Amino acid sequence: MAPLDNLAVARILSDIGDMLELKGENPFKIRAYRNAADSVANNPEPVAGVDADGLRKWPGIGKDLSAKIIEICQSGSCLIHQELMAHFPPTLLDLLRLQGVGPKTVALLYNELRIASLEDLEAAATSGRLRELKGMGARKEALLLHALEERKRHANRHLLADAADTADKLVEYLQARVPEVAFETVGSVRRGSETCGDIDVLASGSSTDLMGIFTSYHLVERILGRGDTKSSVLIRGGYQADLRLVGPESRGAALQYFTGSKQHNIALRDRALERGLRLNEYGLYRASDETRLGGDTEDGIYEALGLSWIAPELREHRGELESAAEHRLPELLQWSDLRGDLHMHTTETDGKDDLETMVLAARDQGLEYIAITDHSKALAMANGLDETRALAHAARIRDLNRRIDGIHVLAGIECDILADGSMDLADDCLAELDLVIASVHSALRQDESEMTARMVRAIENPYVDIVAHPTTRALLRREPSKVNVDQLARAAAAHGVALEINCQIDRLDLSDVNARLARERGVKLVISSDAHSRRALAVKKWGVVVARRAWAAKQDVLNTLPFEEFRASLRRNRTPQALQA
Repeated sequence: MAPLDNLAVARILSDIGDMLELKGENPFKIRAYRNAADSVANNPEPVAGVDADGLRKWPGIGKDLSAKIIEICQSGSCLIHQELMAHFPPTLLDLLRLQGVGPKTVALLYNELRIASLEDLEAAATSGRLRELKGMGARKEALLLHALEERKRHANRHLLADAADTADKLVEYLQARVPEVAFETVGSVRRGSETCGDIDVLASGSSTDLMGIFTSYHLVERILGRGDTKSSVLIRGGYQADLRLVGPESRGAALQYFTGSKQHNIALRDRALERGLRLNEYGLYRASDETRLGGDTEDGIYEALGLSWIAPELREHRGELESAAEHRLPELLQWSDLRGDLHMHTTETDGKDDLETMVLAARDQGLEYIAITDHSKALAMANGLDETRALAHAARIRDLNRRIDGIHVLAGIECDILADGSMDLADDCLAELDLVIASVHSALRQDESEMTARMVRAIENPYVDIVAHPTTRALLRREPSKVNVDQLARAAAAHGVALEINCQIDRLDLSDVNARLARERGVKLVISSDAHSRRALAVKKWGVVVARRAWAAKQDVLNTLPFEEFRASLRRNRTPQALQA
């Protein structure tokens, strides 16, 4: 058996935690498996190569769990997983992944109506059988049907970070075995789309057995098609991967063509036709006599069409060709431009690592400054802070800031916006902090007017500096809240409040479209990890991708500023005149 990767092991641990919750087991035992799953998923070291002593050094993994993880790595399962899978139908886990469906609901559905799959649930909901259950009225039935519809809409889509990781591992495998061929990930992964379907890999060069090597990849579950220049496989995790081979002389044209998007390519081909040219995946030709004009380099294709090279993230047919024709594309934000991270959590609330560990990890990452922003009291399940604890925590943060060299640490908080738009903590407490992030975690289904008014009221609070994950979405799981982002952006611009691109891989909120709208309304963006562990600090790279897709340059992002300039630019530290401008 091929060794399982970290995500596969983490999924098994997470499944164990879910099934234990279905059985009503001890909450501490359930949390232990989920913490172990998080630790394995976020560790860059391949779990299959770590022994028991090494695993016990990973956060949240002790003697018992290390033994189970080794068993999973060796056999693909472990005894408790097998016992639970024998107790429950495996399709029952799919119900738990529906938005708004928790273990108690799933247990009720299974025990009372023997609903064990998504198909069972849909049939019961459409026939009205759910209403036979206590607490399952018409409203709950409608919510379940909506969740099923969302699930269908997101079928065969994957989070960008997961798709990119899968593609990277495939390319690494191919490059190691066929070093004379150049391999590049193309398609939606190269463009940085927030969710991706197929994984597309382009190979340029020549190899006698490239397709055989590709279809022999150890994570391939099924070969969908195999030819001399194109093959398709299904990879573990539900990914379809396509490999295309072109000659070196066509590398640039193929790179452009297979990167897409479809709409961008149509517009580019139309531009070629207007100039008496023909563009395809093999090259650029004069239409009249088929003279080849280019194709070996991607920038050569764009140059021959009178355009500046267009970064892959911009190729969505949103005005990029017009800007490239006038040579006025923005100089897009780079990962290296970020100096700070303004949203992270510690063990004081629901983080996995303590304060000092988070600070040192951020310093090791090369950051100049960070803000520690644990939750406020409304988020009781995260052990949120009341006013007394918030100020005591701030004092500890400031003490650590004085003791640790090489990084500036701000004492902040992520303060909940309550349903009426008021803040979860008193103003005199918020005023004592260095930075306040406002965010919504409850009453997510308010109508648009209510949600917009709620968030605008929070923006009007003089101690709010940043609004985090403004639309509350969870990619592939939860639709965005109904909020008028244009009104939100106008209010943020008027009050000097920044809007966050949250880098958690299933949030990426603001989206690229909304971030571009905010930027065009004069709002400063911030790109923050919302890290709950030291390893999660690295997810900022995905927020940078979103910002690039939003046409953002360095000057559009607040946490690219040097520390003193950044701190002076925060809403709370600006003059009253500036706040009212």
